[in-house]
Amino acid sequence: MSEVKIAAETRTEFGKGAARRIRRDDKVPGVLYGHGSDPLHLTLPGHDLLLALRTPNVLIALDIDGGKNNELAIPKSVQRDPIKGFLEHVDLQLVKRGETVTVEIPVQAEGELAPGGYLLEHVLDALPVEAEATHIPEQVTVSVEGLEAGASVLAKDITLPSGVKLAVEDDAVVLQVLAAQAEEPAAETAGEGEEAAEA
Repeated sequence: MSEVKIAAETRTEFGKGAARRIRRDDKVPGVLYGHGSDPLHLTLPGHDLLLALRTPNVLIALDIDGGKNNELAIPKSVQRDPIKGFLEHVDLQLVKRGETVTVEIPVQAEGELAPGGYLLEHVLDALPVEAEATHIPEQVTVSVEGLEAGASVLAKDITLPSGVKLAVEDDAVVLQVLAAQAEEPAAETAGEGEEAAEA
């Protein structure tokens, strides 16, 4: 997985007013926590952080206060403006090299379903796994080639990279194929038209 270095500054101002001032400067307020240490309140560069967060579970090498403190972290919670989409706040989890962490990795389906207009449902958009903090896979790819209605892909069916273990029940359904039901609403609509004509 990729490791991104980001400069950060400790912050001592809190509250909505302070957060707004930080965001006006194209920066993002954040909190670093973990390993039983006191939460460390940080200010992070907005653009650099936005680019880093495009990679799920990105490993962030924090250069805090000009190198006075260097830590590794992974994003645990990201708050965005619901309309404009800019970053409002980020929670970072402190990690150590060699440490095992539990994260969720995106599930990517590939291949074509069997002919018949079937629908693929992502029961789990992300798969909970345990992995070494510096070797978290960006995603897992699952083949759905030729699957028909009623078929499902279970967590245990997914091939994981070496050193990565499931953090969910083996028989948890990740993907399932459904029969298309687009014809039923059309039939109902036709029926409603007839009722309207009779009325």
